[in-house]
Amino acid sequence: MTPEIENAFTAIRGEHGADSVERVERMLEPSGAGERHPLQHGAKWILPGLSPTPWHDPRGHPELTPVVEALEAAHPAIKEELAAAWAEHREAFSDYEHYLTRQEDWQALYLYRDGGLVGESAGTVPTAYKVLDEFAVGTGKICPLLESHFSTLLPGAAIAPHCDLWNFSINLHLAVDIPDGCGITVAGETRSWVEGKCLLFDYSFEHEARNDGELPRTCLLVDLWHPETTIPERQALTVLISEIRRLMADG
Repeated sequence: MTPEIENAFTAIRGEHGADSVERVERMLEPSGAGERHPLQHGAKWILPGLSPTPWHDPRGHPELTPVVEALEAAHPAIKEELAAAWAEHREAFSDYEHYLTRQEDWQALYLYRDGGLVGESAGTVPTAYKVLDEFAVGTGKICPLLESHFSTLLPGAAIAPHCDLWNFSINLHLAVDIPDGCGITVAGETRSWVEGKCLLFDYSFEHEARNDGELPRTCLLVDLWHPETTIPERQALTVLISEIRRLMADG
């Protein structure tokens, strides 16, 4: 670990206790977190002690329930504003750049990125922006290492099976505009989005999605802290991953 990470971890231990970042430190050991589920094979980091559960009940975690309920309640306005943005402000959307690839048939409109809200989106999709700000950003539930965006799969688009980088954040989908012929598979279990409702899953497990229909499919994706992580662990992970990214950029 770099001096910056060591100093940050020492400060967190001083505030929260000697064992407060123990799981993060175990994750960094050569043996990693020990055994992992076979369908988490592609994830780089597995924080030990988190339930190895691919699909989560969106209302199963009290910390996250307010985010779910607020997004679902706002769905009619969110869908209307998204449709207007798609029709009138297509320049606000861009090819989605996953850490593995870039896809022209996967379009994204960002609300939160690089550790902060994307101010330009406040005027384009104001309801989603306001709900995200109030219930996820302002409450510290969003993972600042990742993002929130409208994810639009064009007809015929497919997201190949893959694992994301870690298990200490969790992916929330609000189904905004869902035509027939769309599905998502996580750890071998396929589900369909239900318009106006949320899905919640651990994307360290292998997952894929597709739009076999004739119209675009759009969900609002929000990367939230895994509810089984602690406040000091979230602080340590934010410092750790930010420093790793800085070193990779400098290198």
